[in-house]
Amino acid sequence: MFIEKEIQMAAYLFASILFILSLGGLSSQESAKRGVMFGIVGMIVAIIATVLGKGVEGQVYIISAIAIASVIGLMLARKVEMTAMPQLVAILHSFVGLAAVLVGFGSYLDPHTHSLTGAAHTIHLVEVFVGIFIGAITFTGSIIAWGKLDGKVPSKPWSFKGLQTMNLVLLIVCTILGVLYCGAEGTSGMLYLGIMTAIASFIGVVLVMAIGGGDMPVVVSMLNSYSGWAAAAAGFMLGNDLLIVTGALVGSSGAILSMHMCHAMNRSFFSVIFASGSGNGSGGEKKAIEGEVTALNHEEVAGLLKDARSVVIVPGYGMAVAKAQYPIYDMVQFLRKAGKNVRFAIHPVAGRLPGHMNVLLAEANVPYDIVMEMDEINDDMPDTDVVMVIGANDVVNPSAQDDPASSIYGMPVIEAWKAEKVIIMKRSMSAGYSGEDNPLFYKPNSEMLYGDAKDSVEKILGFLKG
Repeated sequence: MFIEKEIQMAAYLFASILFILSLGGLSSQESAKRGVMFGIVGMIVAIIATVLGKGVEGQVYIISAIAIASVIGLMLARKVEMTAMPQLVAILHSFVGLAAVLVGFGSYLDPHTHSLTGAAHTIHLVEVFVGIFIGAITFTGSIIAWGKLDGKVPSKPWSFKGLQTMNLVLLIVCTILGVLYCGAEGTSGMLYLGIMTAIASFIGVVLVMAIGGGDMPVVVSMLNSYSGWAAAAAGFMLGNDLLIVTGALVGSSGAILSMHMCHAMNRSFFSVIFASGSGNGSGGEKKAIEGEVTALNHEEVAGLLKDARSVVIVPGYGMAVAKAQYPIYDMVQFLRKAGKNVRFAIHPVAGRLPGHMNVLLAEANVPYDIVMEMDEINDDMPDTDVVMVIGANDVVNPSAQDDPASSIYGMPVIEAWKAEKVIIMKRSMSAGYSGEDNPLFYKPNSEMLYGDAKDSVEKILGFLKG
């Protein structure tokens, strides 16, 4: 059973509309689930329209492969914890890049490609070359991003003198290879295509290795954009309008999100993406940290919360690891019933993925109206009695404002130190993902509460109710 071309195009148009509605739904927490459903339905429509399209052969094998992949995807998604979601997203981006590379080679070896003549032939060859180039960078770059997020690759930026010159030379070499490839007869351009793929794969590794841990949320967002452009390139190679539209939507939205995140972090978009220095530090001698670290116990924290009128909670990746969002919400409910003004302060890059903390809090049914963005909460910090920093580090680091030698200098942060009292909940004194020590721990109005965040919050709640 096949469907007519006109029906297929109508289905593609309907799927495109659903994808646009999906992106619109993902713009806010309230509509995110609806947006996901739009995307799921749109993808189902797109797959059915493609598989049943005229000229498609081997439907049994295609449907079998889709079924097997769907079962694998479902099993993996059910097993992956929210803390590992950034790693999952990164590795999925690599699959899109690899798919673009394989489609490109397949398209180049397709006899139909070499039956084209004149401008049509040249344009298609360029589509193949660019698609493989973007796909190869996305593939290896995403694998390195996965490694950094999972702790298998050091988070500190890898850099050396002449890095940018090397990247420029490699790009020029790829351009020359592209010219030779387009001028080759038959499939003799395969050699140039293979060399370019190897170079592009190396560029992907270098670009992400040169970006520090503090900028990894931007990298994940940008790799999402790369995967979209890789999909669009595959659409051009296959002559599939829906793949072009979908890829362009993902590519452009990912790029816009990355730009917004760079703006929020006071980073240059191009310096992050082209790895010309992911940090803004001057490279000079860092300021010496002064003061002493003091600690308190759970009962003392409960006492501070009982006396406080205004409380701000700053969540970070440590909260996600401990799965502390549920007892935190129970504590927040108790404090709000006691007449306390309790709010959450969310940094744009808290966690390892854009919106990571928002998703976790929504999962625990935290009301959206008490979840505030950094710009909304910073002005209220001087009037806040207690700030609880739960598993966060870099996003509350004062070095971002007062130490030009710090790699996160210039990045806007939540000004927790301006509150009357700061309670920092961490397992240890370890540095943040950027590798920077945090002077906040040594300030006279700061106290450390060591231990697992979930266990600590449960004990604090016990003392509050006792």
